[in-house]
Amino acid sequence: MSHMIRVENLSKKYAGQLVLDVPELQIPAGQRFGLVGNNGAGKTTLFSLILDLIEASSGSVFSKEIDVQKSEAWKPYTAAFIDESYLIGYLTVEEYYAFLANLRGVTKEEIESWTQGFESFFNGEVLNQKKYLRNFSKGNQKKAGIVGALIGKPDLVVLDEPFSNLDPTTQIRLKNLIREEAEKHGTTFLISSHDLTHVTEVCDRIVLLEKGVIVKDIETTPETLKELESYFSN
Repeated sequence: MSHMIRVENLSKKYAGQLVLDVPELQIPAGQRFGLVGNNGAGKTTLFSLILDLIEASSGSVFSKEIDVQKSEAWKPYTAAFIDESYLIGYLTVEEYYAFLANLRGVTKEEIESWTQGFESFFNGEVLNQKKYLRNFSKGNQKKAGIVGALIGKPDLVVLDEPFSNLDPTTQIRLKNLIREEAEKHGTTFLISSHDLTHVTEVCDRIVLLEKGVIVKDIETTPETLKELESYFSN
């Protein structure tokens, strides 16, 4: 199985303090990879390094064997929604999607018919609202951003806390959406979450970070949720 992501001797220090230390990590193509841990465990730092948003203190991240710090060749097949800063606040959803489509080589017609497929996920609250993204609720900004990340069928999608700020119905729809995309297009998903139930239901592998170090790396089974809950309750 080919690797989508390979991490070697990766570390990040802030003001001399080690916040992430991952000697090795391999994520196969097509895997739904879940990252869990308490605040400050290093989850966002790891994703930021994978997306070359911050500079590593040491080591490397390879995406399809491309060193993300040395080349931009990984960008065309990679998409992410980390937070609202990924949106362009002064655009409508339609304008934002047209911008992303243009970036990823998708025609305007393709994008319009494609977005119709997300009607149930959007729940009538995202498309044709005639308002700017900055005026959407956090939950609807998140819906818009997650679907935006799927435009052009990227091979790798990185989602940081995708279930927060979503109502229960949308959380369930999001899990189905992630499963469908992974099965239909072989998309690799990297998902961080505080919600152990959702992440174990949707991911086939869970990595647990504690103070920047991987303390568990488990293939998801029906027992995984119990195992994680007992870990966090100790």
